Amino acid sequence: MSQLDFIHQFVAAEAQDAAQRVLLLLHGTGGDENQLLPLGRELDPRASYLSVRGNVSEDGMPRFFRRLAEGVFDEADVVRRARELGTFVTAAAAAYQFAVAQLVAVGYSNGANIAAGMLLLGLAAFPNAILFRGMVPLEPVETPRLNGTRVLVSSGDADPIIPSENSERLARLLQSGGAEVTLVRQSAGHSLVAADVELARKWLNQL
Repeated sequence: MSQLDFIHQFVAAEAQDAAQRVLLLLHGTGGDENQLLPLGRELDPRASYLSVRGNVSEDGMPRFFRRLAEGVFDEADVVRRARELGTFVTAAAAAYQFAVAQLVAVGYSNGANIAAGMLLLGLAAFPNAILFRGMVPLEPVETPRLNGTRVLVSSGDADPIIPSENSERLARLLQSGGAEVTLVRQSAGHSLVAADVELARKWLNQL
């Protein structure tokens, strides 16, 4: 696999700034590199966007890693795909001339899970992440070093896929590595609601 061998879009900000924020957009199961671009523009219309399509196919639906059943993940594949995505992000930063320190990962569902996996494995190039409807993707062998990392976890209290205790455990795992984690439960299911967007926008404005 070449370093940029992910289908993706890079949309540069209209006003170029050396400190311009870059949102790394990671879709949910069945999405693609277009799915989260509207969300990215809602969160920060002045940012650049690096939107990536997962390399795994499940019955024709793009994903970022394999699963064995609903909520049961192939942890070896999580590790492999997290490494691949980490290599891609570093190469994309060089190709599109932005600093990885400018990155904020924005993941939904499966996209949130691969971002969480990268954090737990110590493979994340991004210092900040927004995880919408994320869950624990794997049990880390050792505690990651996440000092200086900020993470927003937005879960749905009526989510039929992700039990609330799973989101709480994800937050605890990230905190155990030193990350500053904000965990918020929305009055919602698995789909995003307006409150998710407003919460994430305010959180970004505090970075």
